[in-house]
Amino acid sequence: MMNVATTTTDPQAARIEFRNVCLAFGDKVVLNGVNFRVHSGEMKVVLGQSGSGKSTILRLLLGLLKPNSGEILINGEEVTQFDEEALNHVRQKMSIVFQEGALFDSLSVYENIAYRPRELGWSEEKIDAHVQRVLSFARLGELADSFPDALSGGTRRLVAIARAMVDNPEIILFDEPTVGLDPPTAHRLCEAAVRLRDLEEVTSMFVTHRLADVRYLASHYAVKQADGAVELLEENDRLCLTNTKFLMLNEGKIVFDGTDEQLWNSDDRYLRAFTHEDTGD
Repeated sequence: MMNVATTTTDPQAARIEFRNVCLAFGDKVVLNGVNFRVHSGEMKVVLGQSGSGKSTILRLLLGLLKPNSGEILINGEEVTQFDEEALNHVRQKMSIVFQEGALFDSLSVYENIAYRPRELGWSEEKIDAHVQRVLSFARLGELADSFPDALSGGTRRLVAIARAMVDNPEIILFDEPTVGLDPPTAHRLCEAAVRLRDLEEVTSMFVTHRLADVRYLASHYAVKQADGAVELLEENDRLCLTNTKFLMLNEGKIVFDGTDEQLWNSDDRYLRAFTHEDTGD
């Protein structure tokens, strides 16, 4: 079987690592001994029902929450004891795409994307070059002068993806980006995440509870043709994605960490209930 969609970075290098991470709020245990790694250029799709601890993992990565115990490493640095200044340095290497997009309604699409580079003090020439690149990547060029209140929910989230990638982060976090979207729009969001993974070699964590997202992310990959055109292809019997893994949480514990083939073929009752559910997507 031939491997596709591999990265040129060191496959053994972990961008993200959780070591026996525990978190509780009072008597409510949110995460209980969580261990996992996300390698450079890899996508980790985090699954689980509401309240299982999926989004909490992203907040811990951003330093918005501190674990009660355990270690969180980003690019090999243990960050749980960092002060706010040190955390801000780490955050500069990461971006997050929220469910609702979280755009500035008073700014155009272009200005929303340019906001962070301006905060960083980039030149206008550099800002324009990067904004135009990500507008093209997200296929939003014709909407550059539009304002968020004129956009659909799905388009707002595509703008959020463009904004997240404008300063070339090493890590992008997706927090249930397809919630509330119709299937075609959710498909566009997943396609954008796949292109980021395969063409930009961005390390990512994609939190979802939608089986349709899992199916798409597990079976599609992006390639750039000789003429520069990007094509989305589907995995077949001769090809196997090597840069996408799946993590399932249940009541704060990891009950699965592996490939999509292992997920589909698992005999575990909880996993089978998820992989055979009718999501309506």
